[in-house]
Amino acid sequence: MVRAPPAERSVRELLSFGVVNLDKPPGPSAHQVAAWVRDATGQDRVAHGGTLDPKVTGCLPILLGDAARAARIFDDAVKEYVAVLELHDRAPPDFDTVVAEFEGDIYQKPPHKSAVKRQLRTRHIHDLDVLEREDRRALLRVRCASGTYIRKLCHDVGLALGTGAHMGDLRRTATGRFDDRSLVSMHDLLDALAFAEDGDERDLREFVQPAETALAHLPRLVAAPSAAEAIADGAPVYAPGVIDGLAAEVGDATPAAGELLVIVTPDGSAVALGTLVGEPDADSGTVAELERVLV
Repeated sequence: MVRAPPAERSVRELLSFGVVNLDKPPGPSAHQVAAWVRDATGQDRVAHGGTLDPKVTGCLPILLGDAARAARIFDDAVKEYVAVLELHDRAPPDFDTVVAEFEGDIYQKPPHKSAVKRQLRTRHIHDLDVLEREDRRALLRVRCASGTYIRKLCHDVGLALGTGAHMGDLRRTATGRFDDRSLVSMHDLLDALAFAEDGDERDLREFVQPAETALAHLPRLVAAPSAAEAIADGAPVYAPGVIDGLAAEVGDATPAAGELLVIVTPDGSAVALGTLVGEPDADSGTVAELERVLV
């Protein structure tokens, strides 16, 4: 069954297919925080937008309920961090120049404590800016590909400077389209849930956004209502059922074959994730392969 339009959903419907841009506190792991949100909102499952170490704070988008099926949207999301670089000696005169050389593709090997296989891999640093410097400390802003280890980056910068360095405090300021301008603390979320039980839903509606918000960067195919109902039951995405193809909210590039997209109803309710086929099947007219049904 296809959901009501995002703007018309009840609080219960928002909690079962929503996203919270949570401000992770220091102390617990991202997994622990996500479990707290799951229990507090009464959902069977949730998914978060990228692991954060216990001491790290900041942007941790959490997909609630059925929205957890779309967790892969965070796999390639660009991340942004603000980090304190602690130098082991006085900064050299060419400090800014050396730091700037780390923009672009870099090689990294995951640390020993990492849960992934320790093999050399490439990660892209989109931007590496020095925001402030004071004695042996520097405040860095890093925009990077998902899976970049900031602690390792700080270590490597220290080696290149010839001083040695390690990472001090770290805060994530953005994950994909979510950033620190709309963060919600765990305390505020719990208060909003309590207020909603007493009939005041205003804060909860502000903090819990429809899951479509997290999918807005994806290219979209608009399915006719009858086709959307069939797709929700797992039917293929046939060309006759698609009434419009739109570019993503962010950017206007035409999606390429194999690219992830979202199938929506005419009123904007997400039905499924899929991938665009290169050429519609001549016999069936299939235009997209289903990845995950979201209802």
